[in-house]
Amino acid sequence: MKITFTKMEGCGNDYVYINGAAVPVDKEIKPDLVRKLSDRHFGIGSDGVIFINPSEKADFEMEMWNADGTRAEMCGNGIRCVAKYVYDKSLTQKTELKIESFGKVKDITIIPEDGKAKLIRVNMGSPILESSQIPVVSGSEKVIDELICTDAGDFNMTCVSMGNPHAVIFEDPDVIDIEKAGSAVENHPRFPKRTNTEFVKIIDRANVRMRVWERGTGETLACGTGCCATAVACVLNGLTDDKVTVHVLGGRIEVFWDRDNDTVYMTGPAKTVFEGEIDYDQDQQ
Repeated sequence: MKITFTKMEGCGNDYVYINGAAVPVDKEIKPDLVRKLSDRHFGIGSDGVIFINPSEKADFEMEMWNADGTRAEMCGNGIRCVAKYVYDKSLTQKTELKIESFGKVKDITIIPEDGKAKLIRVNMGSPILESSQIPVVSGSEKVIDELICTDAGDFNMTCVSMGNPHAVIFEDPDVIDIEKAGSAVENHPRFPKRTNTEFVKIIDRANVRMRVWERGTGETLACGTGCCATAVACVLNGLTDDKVTVHVLGGRIEVFWDRDNDTVYMTGPAKTVFEGEIDYDQDQQ
């Protein structure tokens, strides 16, 4: 089976993108396909695979898969790349469009330059703070600066869902063992659906540095929803203003939490790396 694909990245958070309308893939083989395409030694290499599908409730659907072959609800960097993909390939001429992910619809604004999408602004909606909805096991309605004890150490975390769960920890990301601590928090029994984990250092009221451990993938160079969750957690803890530039390993993402309307806006780049075709053999190990 030949798979036509586009490799794209947003601040180094890279995915393989497949036009689901042009290249239909049976759902039964998707977990295996995703693992093989994502492999950085024997495949294309990526943080996962995103299928761009038709949608009955939006202009397009983003179907996101982690590198380990599990589904994910949302990806902020991924949805920006989907917007660039459909605009640059003339699948739409809109600069204002709607993209569905896991049943939820996001409003997208494309900022073009020379006929190509340059920056993309995403209305990420309202942050979810209720413990049961994130979900995270807690005796409190909201988890803000709450202790979690793990095999990698004890941390204070603030939990936010931006369509997927996040645990934001204010620890210097250059000092902490990201792999050990990130894995320990991701798989902690307090997170029934596992969690993404952000390790954050405050620079000033408008800037923070962050490294992220994504569930099902490991450390990535950026995470759009993680940047949004980080900004919300910073505000909740009184550490920054409502507008925050989140500096990640792959670049920077601008986040604004409009608290009057309880809406988070994320603005950042999206780039096409290369395109190609790859043979997929389900039986090949």
